[in-house]
Amino acid sequence: MTQQAVIYCRVSSPKQVTEGHGLASQETRCREYARHKGYDVVEVFHDEGITGKLLDRLNMKAMLMYLKKHRADNPIVIIDDISRLARDIETHLRLRASIAAAGGKLESPSIEFGDDSDSRLVEHLLASVAAHQREKNAEQVLNRMKARMMSGYFVFNAPVGYRYDKVGKHGKLLVPDQPCASVITEGLEGFASGRFESQGELMRFFHSSPHFPKDRFGTVHMQRIKEILNRVLYAGYLDKPDWNIHLVKGHHEALISFETFQRIQARLKGEAKAPVRKDINEDFPLRGFVACACCGTPLTACWSRGRNGLYAYYLCHGKENGVKCSQYGKSVRKDKLEGEFEALLSEMKPSQEMFFLAAELFTDLWNVRRNDAKQEADAIRRNLIQIERKTEQFLDRIAEADNAILITAYEKKIRKLEEEKIELDEKIAKCGRPLQSFDETFRTAFSFLSNPQKLWVSDRLEHRRSVLKLAFSERLQYCRNEGFRTPEKSLPFSLLEQNCMGNNEMVPGTGIEPARVF
Repeated sequence: MTQQAVIYCRVSSPKQVTEGHGLASQETRCREYARHKGYDVVEVFHDEGITGKLLDRLNMKAMLMYLKKHRADNPIVIIDDISRLARDIETHLRLRASIAAAGGKLESPSIEFGDDSDSRLVEHLLASVAAHQREKNAEQVLNRMKARMMSGYFVFNAPVGYRYDKVGKHGKLLVPDQPCASVITEGLEGFASGRFESQGELMRFFHSSPHFPKDRFGTVHMQRIKEILNRVLYAGYLDKPDWNIHLVKGHHEALISFETFQRIQARLKGEAKAPVRKDINEDFPLRGFVACACCGTPLTACWSRGRNGLYAYYLCHGKENGVKCSQYGKSVRKDKLEGEFEALLSEMKPSQEMFFLAAELFTDLWNVRRNDAKQEADAIRRNLIQIERKTEQFLDRIAEADNAILITAYEKKIRKLEEEKIELDEKIAKCGRPLQSFDETFRTAFSFLSNPQKLWVSDRLEHRRSVLKLAFSERLQYCRNEGFRTPEKSLPFSLLEQNCMGNNEMVPGTGIEPARVF
């Protein structure tokens, strides 16, 4: 009866699977060996993209099950080279023992396996050499990755909003992946400016965008939002503390400024002012912002089914010390409350004279700031020189210190100074040259101040929520019988309202105090 044999082949990287011919060449060599020995190859087992250190392999398990099932045939297991079985001495010995326990006998065209002490010595030496090669390759790859990252190139999988592309002398370089990159820029800048009050609100913004990638269930997870908010990569810098790489300027295009990134970190360390709930939707944009005038509890909202269809209401569910509010459960029609709110917004429109006066004041301030930009740049350069001196002082202290705690403290100081230096470099680059003209910069702001109701009638919920945040400094108080109480308006609207009043008079030359008699 012809001796039966099985072939085991393995490649360690997915690239070898898709581009190389490692598996095919291994199998060909093993079949040639079997033909020379007169073996009948009955099965071939491939493990693709599996490192030689792993013991848990899908097709290795399948081969061991096959060996146990055909133990009576004493099958031969053929491998191309000892490194194809394992690249770790411990893994090699355990697999070797598992194959023997399953009834198989290991053979290879590259080495003769035996049970005598000399054969085992050679086998163990070759297995150790294979393990050393694996570890050496890993070290070389790691060193090359570190060196490239220190040169300003990202070396890991492209984050959301970027993709790799071949760019001239740079080779593979991160480039913005549009239109997703623009969505991320808008989201990060919106979080930094307070447009999105919480991470949950930012998550819902990304989820609403058709260009932002979702998981297989069509959702965006909070973990991804946290990763995006904490990636300095989007500001154009590389940072990997465990490789001792701190804020290296990258060659890729930044999606936000470093100053914006710092504002994001400052907001993450604080608390959101008004976290947005999931149940605040397009149906009830005032939910959570309008409060009951009796108890101060934010009104909730719901749909109610009647004889002729669905009806929308706002209502109070306030309690204090277990006692229900006098307005508890009493509802206000959605169209009534929101209609009164729109009327309130329409009254906040300033007069044409005051609007043009405010525009002239803004224009004067803009020109003054532009003229002062040169002096500001000189002051920033002086600050940069001081930061560089402080950094050198801390470096000298590190060289002289022998206390690990002191060294760590000095390194934190240096990192903080490096962050300040990056911010100042960005400010110098912007000094004296506005990124946009006066009209482009303030067009949206003036449009909002002239008539906030225009933004409120937008179809987008985030625009409506922005009106609430920008026009009022506190929640609106609403009474079912009397309507809205006097609102606390934000500073711009308060100033315009005060200046619109006709009771302003010049202080008389003698002053406002009573005349003193000598």
